[in-house]
Amino acid sequence: MPLEDHPLRYPLANELHARPFPTLATPCSVAFLALKAPGTDTARDKQAERQHLLDLLDRHGAPHPQPDATHWSGQIGRHMLKWESHTEFVTFTIFTRTLSDRPFDPAEFEVFPPDWLAKAPGQRVTSILLRVEPGPEDDAIDDKLESWFEGESLAVAHVLEREAIIAGDFRIDPAGHMRFAVFTGQQIGSRRVGRVVQRLCEIETYKAMSMLGLARVRRIAPCLHRIDDALTGLIGAMRQDETKSEDTLKGLLKVSAELEDLAARTAYRFAATKAYEAIVRERVEMLREQRFRGRQTFTEFMMRRYEPAMRTVRASEQRLGAMSDRAIRAGELLRTRVDVERSAQNQALLASMDRRADAQLRLQETVEGLSVVAISYYAVSLASYMLYPLAESYHLSKGLVLAGVTPLVVVLVWLLVRRIRARMH
Repeated sequence: MPLEDHPLRYPLANELHARPFPTLATPCSVAFLALKAPGTDTARDKQAERQHLLDLLDRHGAPHPQPDATHWSGQIGRHMLKWESHTEFVTFTIFTRTLSDRPFDPAEFEVFPPDWLAKAPGQRVTSILLRVEPGPEDDAIDDKLESWFEGESLAVAHVLEREAIIAGDFRIDPAGHMRFAVFTGQQIGSRRVGRVVQRLCEIETYKAMSMLGLARVRRIAPCLHRIDDALTGLIGAMRQDETKSEDTLKGLLKVSAELEDLAARTAYRFAATKAYEAIVRERVEMLREQRFRGRQTFTEFMMRRYEPAMRTVRASEQRLGAMSDRAIRAGELLRTRVDVERSAQNQALLASMDRRADAQLRLQETVEGLSVVAISYYAVSLASYMLYPLAESYHLSKGLVLAGVTPLVVVLVWLLVRRIRARMH
């Protein structure tokens, strides 16, 4: 067709099929490993992670993935390897078509060479030994569960319309791995077995990743308590007028800066925890559990053990947001208080200026009166020089002439000064 495709059409369409479920026949065993780079939440060296994968593939002469690949699956020796690169971590899953005589034998994890594990560019988030075997009678399953798992935290359920039974206690065994068991019915297909196995691995992995949010909350809890106390003290001081506004402002600025720093350092982890929690819930719901012999299901285990941890994370996130809002409101109140104080100061300053203006006006009027007298004095003196010859010709005394001229000069000077002041205003 003469149509131009969007450059991302095929990559985006293929992304929906990028990570297919494995196809597993019963019996089989699974060794799973999830690694996360140490340091900050987003710190990753993808080149080192890729080189770590290539090192494992080269030991078995397996082909390499594409340079920008985020997943790979293929045969390595007598095992099947599935590698996936996620946002924060990478996973390695090895499927073996046989079962060891000893259930959950730590030797099963030796498919990952010890020297290869020692060079891993990350830290273990979780590792799993998973056993898939044909389902015997319920009594026999009960006996196996009692010997394999810790009864107090064991979760067991029929899944997928009772075509399989899954079990796990979410505890780390002496070898350092989580244990899960899948007992399959006779009618279940290999694709459904693969989906069950992958969902169990995803539940454990995303549970472990979301629990990092709880660890972060516990680290920042003392800081939150300290900031909360400081903020409460500042607000109380504002209410009681115990401190100056400048000192309160400095305290609020320090508290606000600490809150913003905490929010910036925890925003990614809180968001990731929320996303991982949603995935865990979704994966558990997709199992469509039914109770096995009165034991707790995976859903009940999550509700009793996992949900409180997630509520703690959500509560801490909400508390941090509420404290930030309190700091903002306190800042606004302080700003209002400062504005009122400045308005009062401005009013006092204006009143003082009015008083000074009145004093200046009175002083100016006094000066004007004195200036009229002074100008009149000099004007009379000048006028006397002009009038004395006329006074002699008319036989008038000098004193009489000055007495007659002085009032006239004073009035003229006063009128002249008023006119000048009127023009200036």
